[in-house]
Amino acid sequence: MVEEISVLRSRYPRVARRLAAPGRAMDRVGHQGWFFYQGFRQMGHAARTYRMEMLRIIAEMGMGTGALAIIGGTVVIVAFMTLSAGALLAIQGFASLGDIGVEALTGFFAAFINVRIVVPVTAGIALAATIGAGATARLGAMRISEEIDALEVMAIRSISYVVSTRVIGGLIVIIPLYSMAVLMSFLSSQLYTTLLAGQSSGVYDHYFYTFLRPTDLMWSFVQAITMSVTVMLIHCYYGFHASGGPSGVGHAVGRAVRASLVAVVMVTLLVSLAVYGTSGNFNLAG
Repeated sequence: MVEEISVLRSRYPRVARRLAAPGRAMDRVGHQGWFFYQGFRQMGHAARTYRMEMLRIIAEMGMGTGALAIIGGTVVIVAFMTLSAGALLAIQGFASLGDIGVEALTGFFAAFINVRIVVPVTAGIALAATIGAGATARLGAMRISEEIDALEVMAIRSISYVVSTRVIGGLIVIIPLYSMAVLMSFLSSQLYTTLLAGQSSGVYDHYFYTFLRPTDLMWSFVQAITMSVTVMLIHCYYGFHASGGPSGVGHAVGRAVRASLVAVVMVTLLVSLAVYGTSGNFNLAG
């Protein structure tokens, strides 16, 4: 049997690789799952042991380093993206609702769709493209320069020191970042509708506050926290296991961004289905 397998591999290497692909895929899934479990499990150890490193990472995630810190780093990027998304929602909502004579419901659009869909997805994409990509590049550079190996030689828990600290940092940073993102989306929608489109601020505020539910905001924050943990674990995995020199780090960043963008959409879908169900838990009559 062993000889037959070796003959198959030598004569038909492409067929052999295809037959072995499912096994390798399952190995990768199991390896990623174990890494995610270890990174999540060691968060308590990281918070107790590596507090200074955790504070440094939080500052780096929130404001950036070097020249990027001058313009606010992630704060400015998230604010600009959600500002644009909220304005786009108001533009399309006011125009579409105006076609059927109910443009007064633009405030409802801003309160309902921003909280449930637009802001979570936009913030998740910004998180993956800024904080997540930076974490992958940093860990990949540490891996190819053997810094992670040096940590293990010094009896430092490498996953706790470089992964769990970043997961905790993402959890802490996402709260003020997401709060600012929600406020910026609300502000841009209101400014366009009342100042540029000419709708009465009283009409806008009436429908906005009627359909802005505190429970929706709470679940939106839960969704953002879930996305933060997922994105950070994915990016840390690809950075931690990067190989092949600088080009390998670049490939790891690309794979991590693609995987995290898919994860952001899947988290949005699953949380929305779990919280709101297929009916949307919505009553237009208030």
